[in-house]
Amino acid sequence: MRRIHTGTGQKNKCERSGKVLFVLLLVLTALVLLSGCTGKKATEAPKNHRMKIVTTIFPPYDFARQISGGKAEVRMLLKPGQETHLYEPTPRDIRMIRHADLFIYTGGENDTWVKDILDGMGKDAPKTLRLIDCTDTLEEETVEGMEPEHEHHEHREHAGKIEEDAPEFDEHVWTSPRKAAEITEAIAKEMEQMDPKNRSVYVRNTRHYVKQLAKLEQSFRDVVRHGKRKTVLFGDRFPLRYLAEDLGLKYYAAFSGCSGNSEASAATVVFLTKKVREDRLPVVFRIELSQGRIARSVAEATGARVMTFSSCHNVTARQMRRGVTYLELMKKNVKVLRYALNHDLGD
Repeated sequence: MRRIHTGTGQKNKCERSGKVLFVLLLVLTALVLLSGCTGKKATEAPKNHRMKIVTTIFPPYDFARQISGGKAEVRMLLKPGQETHLYEPTPRDIRMIRHADLFIYTGGENDTWVKDILDGMGKDAPKTLRLIDCTDTLEEETVEGMEPEHEHHEHREHAGKIEEDAPEFDEHVWTSPRKAAEITEAIAKEMEQMDPKNRSVYVRNTRHYVKQLAKLEQSFRDVVRHGKRKTVLFGDRFPLRYLAEDLGLKYYAAFSGCSGNSEASAATVVFLTKKVREDRLPVVFRIELSQGRIARSVAEATGARVMTFSSCHNVTARQMRRGVTYLELMKKNVKVLRYALNHDLGD
């Protein structure tokens, strides 16, 4: 059966286990480079020290920027334009983590390398915060027509016993503005404790930012409430389940948000094409940094438009230089969602 590649460059989940040795070697290399300059981490930043925050991906990077108001140094490991699922830490990245006061990461399956690195640092590891610990999470789901994740039905041998794989949770918690507010408040709490001299700044900025996130959430809700339909279709991964749950949206997609699949079967493409025609959906969405091959294939077969919906995982180098924000990206999502819910195929 012919398969169409997503063009995102994603690797299969089973390949991720091959990174373990690579990561361990990186840890050893970085620790050798760091030997001689280690010291016990302080829970509270020294008086004249500018707190250093390192994040893996864009959303917590921007949340921390908004909270800090320039009082903290905030850096992101993922290079602008880099596909999240292809990220592997470099010795330089490990040094950045080692010298951070606070390291913020998602905590999902794409961050399995983190534990080895932090364990290797021992007492010199920074304070950490996982996004999935800041709010409630949902298990991954496979909806009608979606490319199945065969790995979920496989068994593994452990200590002489055959066990089923534990349920996997959707890590894309930041895609819901409501949950983004919860994450922001959790980050702010850590920053206030670690940098009390700037606490008043962090408290003020957090209150202001949470209000902006509430307005963003209301914008999404207004669009859905006044829309002609409540269905969207993605010729791509769907890392927006938390947003869809909040808004009551029904969705079809080629893959789940955490999928390790990189190719869609002809059956999946045919199903998505059929749904566009049946429901007269005007838009086939793709996510940022995806080449959109599946979306284009479905759009060409139906006459639908291809539009980008940002999951905010990462941004382009140009966007980073321009200082793009999570709010800006999500407000663009509001606009494309409004079009998708209020037009018909052929408009």
